Amino acid sequence: MPALVEAAGERAGVRFLEFFASAIRNPHTRRAYARAASDFLAWCTGAGVPSITAVRPLHVATWIELQTQTHAAPTVRQQLAAIRHVFDWLVTRQIVPHNPAASVRGPSHSVKTGRTPVLDATEARQLIDSIDVTTPSGLRDRALIALMVFSFARVAMRVDDVYMQQRSLWVRLREKGGKAHAMPCHHTLEAYLHAYLEETGIASDPKGPLFRTIARGTGKLSSTPLPQANAYAMVRRRAQAAGIGTAIGNHTFRATGITTYLKNGGTLENAAAMANHASTRTTQLYDRRRDDISLDEVERIRV
Repeated sequence: MPALVEAAGERAGVRFLEFFASAIRNPHTRRAYARAASDFLAWCTGAGVPSITAVRPLHVATWIELQTQTHAAPTVRQQLAAIRHVFDWLVTRQIVPHNPAASVRGPSHSVKTGRTPVLDATEARQLIDSIDVTTPSGLRDRALIALMVFSFARVAMRVDDVYMQQRSLWVRLREKGGKAHAMPCHHTLEAYLHAYLEETGIASDPKGPLFRTIARGTGKLSSTPLPQANAYAMVRRRAQAAGIGTAIGNHTFRATGITTYLKNGGTLENAAAMANHASTRTTQLYDRRRDDISLDEVERIRV
């Protein structure tokens, strides 16, 4: 509990904790907001603010200005949003009289192209083919990467989210904000998922996690879901082993899949539907076809 919240009394502490327990359902957002609020209130304590009720717009503005010196604009905007939401909650619960962050403006930020590193189709195939699928971990990693490429998915699934429908394999995908949608599998993904489910034996556990950790000392799949950080580490490790120099992450495959789909004649509207984006403007952030154009044009500079 931040010292400034404790100084405002027990009721303030309860309301502060209630915000993170009740108002935010996404665990990643909850973690980011908690870190931003804690960092800000710790800074306020060091600046001599006696209680959370004494926080003023000047304190928020000063801290935000300091953050812009060490953090990117999107990060600072998220931190400001966290502080605003926390104080909005405390105002409505009558802990503080006003929201000191309401009048503070964050750094301007406009995005037309995403910054996620992208692989071309050849590199994606090189990565997938480099995986040794004679082990459970290899079968898992190939299926996981293929799922991200061929379905543009963020992966948090159970075994029964892979199912037969209309004589083909489908996947049920869960996105941010609790959004869910289903889509048929590309024939390559279908083959990889079948191999993974059948050869590892997890098909008999329909309510269990689809992607799992490897049990220590056994080389076999456990019943524990594969954490996001572990999936990221796996992707980096596999890319390095495949000789791919691009600093890729899990989001790389979403951008790779969307860009490859559009290069092969797909439409932006269908790409948005497949990615479960509410707007094609979001999908455009993953469309990296202009990178090829830029590179071709740069090569025209002949000296």
